[in-house]
Amino acid sequence: MALAPMTFAEAAEGSHTQVLTGHLDQGVPDFVYLPVQVPSGVSQISAVYSYDKPAVPSGTPGNSCDIGVFDARGTKLGGAGFRGWSGGFRDRFSISRAEATPGYLPGDVMPGTWNIVLGPYQVAPQGMNYRVEVTLTYGDPGAPFEPHYPPVKARGRGRAWYRGDCHLHTVYSDGKRLPAEVAAGAREAKLDFITSTDHNTSSSHAVWGEFAGDDLLIILGEEVTTRNGHWLGLGLQPGQFIDWRYRSTDGAVGDYTRAIHRVGGLCVAAHPYCPWIACAFKFGYDGFDVVEVWNGPWTWDDDATVSTWDNKLVEAVRGKGNWLPAMGNSDAHNPGQVIGLPQNVVLADNLSRDAVLAGLKAGRTWIAESAGVDLTFAVSGPRGQSAGIGERLDVGDNDRIAVRLDVKGVPNGTIRLITDEGQILQTSLPASGTGTVTWLTTPAVSKYVRAEVRHPLENGSAGAPALSPGLNFGAMAAMTNPIFLGRG
Repeated sequence: MALAPMTFAEAAEGSHTQVLTGHLDQGVPDFVYLPVQVPSGVSQISAVYSYDKPAVPSGTPGNSCDIGVFDARGTKLGGAGFRGWSGGFRDRFSISRAEATPGYLPGDVMPGTWNIVLGPYQVAPQGMNYRVEVTLTYGDPGAPFEPHYPPVKARGRGRAWYRGDCHLHTVYSDGKRLPAEVAAGAREAKLDFITSTDHNTSSSHAVWGEFAGDDLLIILGEEVTTRNGHWLGLGLQPGQFIDWRYRSTDGAVGDYTRAIHRVGGLCVAAHPYCPWIACAFKFGYDGFDVVEVWNGPWTWDDDATVSTWDNKLVEAVRGKGNWLPAMGNSDAHNPGQVIGLPQNVVLADNLSRDAVLAGLKAGRTWIAESAGVDLTFAVSGPRGQSAGIGERLDVGDNDRIAVRLDVKGVPNGTIRLITDEGQILQTSLPASGTGTVTWLTTPAVSKYVRAEVRHPLENGSAGAPALSPGLNFGAMAAMTNPIFLGRG
């Protein structure tokens, strides 16, 4: 939906402002475009917007409206015109050659038709009254912005297990932490890598360079926040923008998953059962590489996601499609939300973008609630064969296989071993939190085996009691991807 254009006369200096007001009814399209005719000589474009919030009956969504902007290169899906998005986190933005409001891209304010885009994702029964004030400032554009992208490799320890959080937000979208604070939080959590995933914008990519180091790899990404669910693009190229203006029925998501795959990145279905508006994942899993089964502190929707993911594993080993590895991330936005709760422990050849992404894609990963939790999980065959997390033990159907799990850091926790037939072992850890479990099986009985380590129920499971009152374990402390058994 496009509104009538806002026009400005050419000027030599100073600032000029115009205001547009209007009304949107329920059922309005997802995105409403306000064209702004920008003449030559403009050094900065600024906008301020507001909308009313009339009272609504209990349980009825009230008005909520996002904002962003596209420049004179156009609003085509995936096109070059994207210049920024702040969702509903800010009520104003400015863009000039030298700088821009977080969430927006600095650069020339070229002449032509710009489009301010409103995203009314909730409209009250009374409709939404909006006001947009646009100011153009004329004059010398100044020196260009100089980006500082992070390197694609850190020092590392060679082939080793590396810990990282791949879903983090800053002030460049709707987070309240500066990039410096996120990097400091990652180091405090003893992480080796993080991924920047601000919502619907690549604007933070160019500032991460100064916060990376030999001890911390920073991978570029984006959380793609659509009306039919959220997903993560991990390992994007510097400044690469992934569009979000489509629904699952539009058939457009594949254009963007393929664009990420072309640069060696990964596509992650994020928090599929998140109960917030527009968060539930409706795209299916074709074209995605990983599923985020654990998002922030453990809650009921994580239990639901793990259950669905495990069912997909069963389908895969029974000949119905490929399996998708699991991952867990903090999705931390604000101080008080713990970076690295949870975190991915990835077996990678070195601490580099490509090696970490390869480990994630292969499922050579397990998930921990913190660096205080550690485990090893492996299987061995009758002739000295062995395999670890995400790998396959290539033995005959009737060969005897030994499964071993070693755990540290979960006092009085519960260990569960799970196969395609369901849970096959459950035992408790001592108060020290350290223990070992062994179990014997064959590929004829078990096509895969994976491990979970849970806290005692009294130690804070927000979701388990309501889901399954008979369970005697609580929130997740750690879980692994599967080890596959047999020749497949």
